[in-house]
Amino acid sequence: MAATIKTPEEIEKMRVAGKLASEVLNMIGEHVVKGVTTEQLDKICHDYIVNVQGGIPAPLNYGNPPFPKSICTSVNHVICHGIPGDKKLKDGDILNIDVTVIKDGYHGDTSKMFVVGKPSILAERLIRVTQECLYKGIELVKPGARLGDIGHVIETYAHKHNYSVVQEYCGHGIGAVFHEDPQVVHYGKPNTGEELVPGMCFTIEPMINAGKRYSKILPDNWTVVTKDRSLSAQWEHTLLVTETGVEILTHRDDETIDRIINHS
Repeated sequence: MAATIKTPEEIEKMRVAGKLASEVLNMIGEHVVKGVTTEQLDKICHDYIVNVQGGIPAPLNYGNPPFPKSICTSVNHVICHGIPGDKKLKDGDILNIDVTVIKDGYHGDTSKMFVVGKPSILAERLIRVTQECLYKGIELVKPGARLGDIGHVIETYAHKHNYSVVQEYCGHGIGAVFHEDPQVVHYGKPNTGEELVPGMCFTIEPMINAGKRYSKILPDNWTVVTKDRSLSAQWEHTLLVTETGVEILTHRDDETIDRIINHS
């Protein structure tokens, strides 16, 4: 199935939802400290989304089995879909917080890496390269580009730094539905896959491992970890294909990527 093309009214709602999701990540940063539990971070985000933003946390009760929390918290060797719990964060932990806010029926989906205290040189490098993978993918988003171009540039850049790309999980179309077509994989061949057209909205969310690419799902049926227990990092943005390029709907205040946004 092809992507749904968003109307100007839908795009405006996507902008609002995207901004709210980015604001949750801006807000939670100061709370990511040694000794806090991911369950506490979940509660802070939940209360902020519901009571301050007047939104709905999309992950809560999503899927089968229903996801039990309002955000995903993936620590160290957890690739994605980590369920917040009572384990305390310790110095040197790396953490992905994945937030999706529903506002007026539309979704804004974004994630960011956080570090507790001082990270190892390995962790710091993995986090940086993974974010660069995301930006390299975003740079290619414009009408006429193909999804394979995005996957190829991400995979090539990760391999150049001796990292691997998780293949079982991917970006996705988004709008009134949390996950819709197209699937946006983070590997592939140039000039293959669906062609991008104005009005498409989708996420790019590379999951990059310091070790091998292979993953497994824990018995909770949600948490995905690296098979070799190597560190994993992920960054995510929700994007809109414009007439001339890309608009990052979940752009955060702490990002200096104007050169990417300015060709929108």
